Amino acid sequence: MNSAVLSDRWQLKSVADVTLKAAARFWFVVAVIGQWAFLYYIFAFYGPSTVSGNFQAWTRNTFLIKGYVAGDTAGNLTFAAHALLAGVTSFGGALQLIPQIRARAIAFHRWNGRFFLLTALAVSFSGLYMEWVRGAQMNLAGAIGVSLNAVLIILFAALAWRFARRREIPTHRRWALRTYLVANAQWFTRVGFIAWVLVSRKLFGIGDRLDGQFFLIWGFGSYLLPLAVLELYLRANESAGPRGRLAVAGGLVALTMLMAVGIFGVATFMWLPLLRG
Repeated sequence: MNSAVLSDRWQLKSVADVTLKAAARFWFVVAVIGQWAFLYYIFAFYGPSTVSGNFQAWTRNTFLIKGYVAGDTAGNLTFAAHALLAGVTSFGGALQLIPQIRARAIAFHRWNGRFFLLTALAVSFSGLYMEWVRGAQMNLAGAIGVSLNAVLIILFAALAWRFARRREIPTHRRWALRTYLVANAQWFTRVGFIAWVLVSRKLFGIGDRLDGQFFLIWGFGSYLLPLAVLELYLRANESAGPRGRLAVAGGLVALTMLMAVGIFGVATFMWLPLLRG
């Protein structure tokens, strides 16, 4: 094999490596912008009403299923904790993925990681309570989707913690990434819903009570699809050839642009009206 062929292959590999890393960074930046916007909305909308005890203010959000229930103080407080902790999970989880923090502030990374895992577990158990005790599910399929999400959060968080304790850092990071994605299923649900509406330009599959075919599928897809994309990325990064890496990078960029559409839509049409009202 001559040197020209070897040079071309090396250049293709180098381009593929750079492209895949750039696509991952692009996804991360867009996701962080959207998740921190979610954090701001959560604390701006639910924070004051929770502190003041004015839970009835939540009824302005017509997308909620059993958010405020008159006379159900325990349930209302559980929902408030669930919503606020979901915002904390988005913020804290994103900080864990910043390599500069891991390299220069390892103590903060470790303590923030513990806090992230605890909040993710709290979100899981409060979600299970609201689905099966408070009866917040629209249908059985929706309840199963939420429950599977909670089980995966608990399982992945336990594995991430286990491998961190054993100092198996590469394996720990993989399970931490999986935990981060499944713990943000609420965010993916909203972003995916609005992206679907804006791209399809109609409400096909939504249903009068948000119980149509789209939600039957997206109730599971909101965390299984991100997990599948992560696995493709990890495999491409570890063992795929240059063309495989370029293909994964292209798919990741396309999904990121679709995610950006959903972030813009949910912030513009769902969150801002509630904050202004």
